[in-house]
Amino acid sequence: MDSFGIYTLANDGVYDQLVALLNSIEMNVSADIPICIIPYDERLDLVRQEINARKNVILFDNWDVIQRWEEFAHQVWAAHSRGKETKLSRPSWYKSHLQRKFVAFEGIFDKFVFYDGDSLAMKPLNNVIDKLETSDFIFDDWEHLKDKRVAALNISVIEKTGLYTEADIRSKLHCSSFFGSKRGIFTVQEIEIMKERLITHREVEWINRHGWWDDAFLFNYMTLRCDRPLFNFTLSPNGEDRTGNCANADPFVNINNVLYNQDGLKPIHRIHYMSYSARDFAHLCQGQDVNIRYASEFLHYRFLKQPEQRPKQLKPLSIIAKTNKFFHKTMNKLQRSIR
Repeated sequence: MDSFGIYTLANDGVYDQLVALLNSIEMNVSADIPICIIPYDERLDLVRQEINARKNVILFDNWDVIQRWEEFAHQVWAAHSRGKETKLSRPSWYKSHLQRKFVAFEGIFDKFVFYDGDSLAMKPLNNVIDKLETSDFIFDDWEHLKDKRVAALNISVIEKTGLYTEADIRSKLHCSSFFGSKRGIFTVQEIEIMKERLITHREVEWINRHGWWDDAFLFNYMTLRCDRPLFNFTLSPNGEDRTGNCANADPFVNINNVLYNQDGLKPIHRIHYMSYSARDFAHLCQGQDVNIRYASEFLHYRFLKQPEQRPKQLKPLSIIAKTNKFFHKTMNKLQRSIR
C-alpha cells in the first residue's frame, strides 16, 4: 500500500500557526496521518520541541534535496527578465525558502497533501486521496479566474507558441497553499530538462512579471509543462466540491469550531489566513486585537491543548504595536512603488 502523509513548511517565527495547524489536522483530518515539517530556515528550536511532543510529526532533514530545489528556483529567477532589474525592486524574501515545499516531491510519502502553515485543516482528506488515483496534482483554489495581468503565467506569451490555448492554461492555473501530489513526479532528470527549457529556450518568460516573485508562479509552469493530469475542486462538476478557502475574502459558518462554506454549508478543506503576518498572529495569541477574520477559530486550535493559556479577551493593540504595524505596511508599499 502506498504511504500517505502531510507536509507543511515552518520555522520558529510561525510557531503559533504551526501549533494551530497541527491541532486542526489532529482534530479534523486524522490523529494517525504522519506529518513532516519542511524547515523554512534553520530557526527550529521551538519547532523541534513541538515535534518531540507529538507522536506522528517529524522534520524533513535531507539538506541536499533542499539545496537542490533552492538552486533550481534561484537560477530560474535570475534568468527571468524581471530578475535582471535593480536589486531594489526585489522583495526582502527574494532569496528566501518558499520553494522548499517542493522537496515533498522527493520526500518520504508516496502520496501527500501540503498545507501552508498559515492554514487550519477543516475536514478529512478522503476525497483528495481518491482523486490522486486518477490525477497527479490536486488543488482547491480559484486562481483560474484571475485576470491575465495578475495570473501566475503569462497567458498571451504562451498562446503565441501554439502549444496551449488560453482555455488549456486557465484550467491548470492554481496556487501552492494547498495541494495533493505524489513522490517522484519531478525527478532530477526532469528538473534538468525544465531548467534547459526555462533558461536556454527562454520559457522563463512564460512566468508572469507582475507582483513579487512567488513559488506558485514557478509551480504553475512546472505543472503545465510536465503535462500530467490535474484536478481542481473548484472546477469540479459537483457543486458540493466548489467552496471558498480564504479567511480575508470568503464567508464561512462555524459549527462546533469547524468552518463551512456559507453558501450551502459545504465542508471546506482548509481556511487559509493569507495576507496576515506571523507578527499579527503573535499579537493575537498574546491577547491583542489585530483584526484577523476568524480569529476565534484560530485561537481555539492554537490553544486546544492548553486552554488555560488562551487569552480571555482581546485588548486593543498597544501604541508600539500599532506603530510597528504601520511601519511595516508603509515599507511594503514603498517596496512596491520602487518596483
